Amino acid sequence: MSIAFSKYHGLGNDFILIDNRHSAEPIFTAEQSIKLCDRNFGIGADGVIFLLTAVDGGHQMRIFNSDGSEPEMCGNGIRCLAKFMDDLGIPTLERKYSIHTGAGLIVPQMDADGQVTVDMGKPFLTAAEIPTTLGEAGDRKVIDFPVEVGGKAWNVTTVSMGNPHCMIFVDDVASIPLAEIGVLFEHHPAFPNRTNTEFVEVVNRGYVKMRVWERGAGATLACGTGACATVVAGVLNDRCDRNCTVNLPGGDLQIHWLAESDRVLMTGPATLVFTGSLKL
Repeated sequence: MSIAFSKYHGLGNDFILIDNRHSAEPIFTAEQSIKLCDRNFGIGADGVIFLLTAVDGGHQMRIFNSDGSEPEMCGNGIRCLAKFMDDLGIPTLERKYSIHTGAGLIVPQMDADGQVTVDMGKPFLTAAEIPTTLGEAGDRKVIDFPVEVGGKAWNVTTVSMGNPHCMIFVDDVASIPLAEIGVLFEHHPAFPNRTNTEFVEVVNRGYVKMRVWERGAGATLACGTGACATVVAGVLNDRCDRNCTVNLPGGDLQIHWLAESDRVLMTGPATLVFTGSLKL
């Protein structure tokens, strides 16, 4: 049996895309996905994304990270999925796709300039929604809150974009030993579902630099939900504006947290790398 696949990336955050509409469940298991993501013995990717048919007849996104875990959603991944659907010629109204995810219904739009704009929905801000045990109570926001990680005190702000994020504002993001400290944040007991962790350097109110340690994938070149959470955290800490460019190692994402609707819009590229087939 031969399975077709396509590899895409969003600012270097790369994924294996599978047209899985013929089946209600992903055709590859988590263990098989780990092997596919291996950069020495597999195709190489940060995750495997499956396009499935939703219960209502629409479209559904499932994803396995490179460690086999299944996140609720992935911002760069859903841009890649929208481009994949567009390349497959799937009919759409006004070049918008409605995609069911573990974080709810997400609507990407194919822009005329080749970029993809995604309505990421409203951020979740209370400790219980993240979830985290930080703060005084589950219904409180965790903003600039002190926590000890790796023998050092850090001030963190937590935001969920359907998946958990922990932002730390620093003076020089390039100096952070990401591989050493990121894994400690990810598995910190204050985050029962683990967490994505972003270190953020504010250049000015409209431009920030960010490095990310992704839950289940480690250090990646970009994280779409992380960029959204970063701008939300920046606004909550009065460090950046609601319309802000987030510079990641793989490039820039434009994030706009709409004041009138509370929804977060993310705009960035999605690029086809190559296609191929797998024999099972």
